[in-house]
Amino acid sequence: MAFHSTVEDGGRASPAVGWNAQADGKSIQRVDVPIPMNASASNYPLISIVGPTAAGKSALALALAERLDGEVVNYDSVQLYRGFDVGSGKLPLAERHGIAHHLMDCLEPADVFTAGDYRREALKVLADLRGRAKLPVFVGGTGLYLRALLVGLFEGPVRSEALRERLRAMVESHGRQFLHRLLARLDAVAAARIQPRDTQKLIRALEVCILAKQPLSALHARGRAGLEGYRVLKFGLNPRRAQLYDRINRRVERMFAMGLMEETRTFLHHPHAARIKPLGALGYRQACAVMEGKASREEAVTATQADTRRYAKRQLTWFRREADITWFEGFGDDPRVQSRIMETLGRTPVTAGEGALASPAVSPVL
Repeated sequence: MAFHSTVEDGGRASPAVGWNAQADGKSIQRVDVPIPMNASASNYPLISIVGPTAAGKSALALALAERLDGEVVNYDSVQLYRGFDVGSGKLPLAERHGIAHHLMDCLEPADVFTAGDYRREALKVLADLRGRAKLPVFVGGTGLYLRALLVGLFEGPVRSEALRERLRAMVESHGRQFLHRLLARLDAVAAARIQPRDTQKLIRALEVCILAKQPLSALHARGRAGLEGYRVLKFGLNPRRAQLYDRINRRVERMFAMGLMEETRTFLHHPHAARIKPLGALGYRQACAVMEGKASREEAVTATQADTRRYAKRQLTWFRREADITWFEGFGDDPRVQSRIMETLGRTPVTAGEGALASPAVSPVL
């Protein structure tokens, strides 16, 4: 894997101590939110933005980074890859207002990248931001990556492509049930938790058992090490369902109109196209179906819209299970939502060296 830690940066805004905005023609009260960055403090502030796709998370992250002298850190698995721009909803460089964006456009198309890889690279970015007294603003849609960073992962062996190929060959010759029975012999607890049809999890579980010479469940039982030295403030976006679905539908139409098919075609001609994981992501998968003659363009648009709506629902389900998220109804590019979040920061002790976080100013979504 050729990982390149690229950062898009331009002119830097001065540290913001407040914000004035307009919404529906009305002035929003200025809120002073000083967040001193003490690199040696044990509770350095970190903001993470969560929510469904098309909720305006990137716009909110950019607004907070601009006003709080921060930099954006991506945790979307597709935006990590170069060239996957239209279908991933990647914010164009010209629209980033000179704010540095980390962990974006840093992988080659066929690179393999895991949650463990993400945690390792994100920790490097955090160390850099802390050393330069910048506020980290994490944004994306891959909840597993964010959880890997904040909660940690169990200490398992490094993946072995040679072993995985052997296990895949077993699936081809003997079927998934064979792999599931093998796992039941090595780790009955893991086998009871993993469905026989989930080939990816079966292979990983067997890989761990074989390489670590002990059950995967035993490694999980040891627990994991979470992120230390940071005070994490989680803000969730929860737009009304009908409005979110309408925005998703229009966003998908724009993606196809702005060159998603052409972008996908480029990677289908890649020498290692079969190994390019993002081609299986929303939008790209449906575009591939058109080029393979399995669907019309109109069918691909409709299928992408439906699949993206279902994906948004799953994202909300995932993030609602996470602890300590303060939820806001609306979209992240709405100045009124941005204002409420700034006001919440104004009432929340985030300055390094202070005590526990204040109670959420907005009740979590039920």
